Amino acid sequence: MGVRESLYTHAAKRHHHHMIAYIGLFASALIAATILPMQSEAVLVGLLVDGTRPAVILLIVATIGNVLGSIVNWYIGRFALRFKDRRWFPASDTQLARAQGWYRRYGRWSLLGSWLPVFGDPITVVAGILREPFFSFLLLVTIAKGTRYLLLAALTLAWL
Repeated sequence: MGVRESLYTHAAKRHHHHMIAYIGLFASALIAATILPMQSEAVLVGLLVDGTRPAVILLIVATIGNVLGSIVNWYIGRFALRFKDRRWFPASDTQLARAQGWYRRYGRWSLLGSWLPVFGDPITVVAGILREPFFSFLLLVTIAKGTRYLLLAALTLAWL
């Protein structure tokens, strides 16, 4: 194998490793935004500390994945109430009424808290249940999730 082929092979392997990292970050961010437990912040910090990928690209990938996960929650909310009488439904009538009351009280601005642990994912489901318009949902959740990752990246990079 000549020098040119060797350099090409090295570049292809490096590209492959970058793509796996981006896909892993995207998947962890998407899953973390659904009701399934996952720590996308740890994946982002690990990739930032590694330092071999542009921070801006990592922030974009994490934000898109996390917002898409919230969109899944919003869609689940749009159709969830038809199943509320099933035994497997994850919320009691009392819990559902409390969440809906809270969302009605604070309105769409509560979506700015969609990045918060425990609280954030359910509020995106409630936004779907209460028929929050998609555009305002998308805008506020993107601001919340993007700002969280931006602050996390800033703290991580300042610490390095």
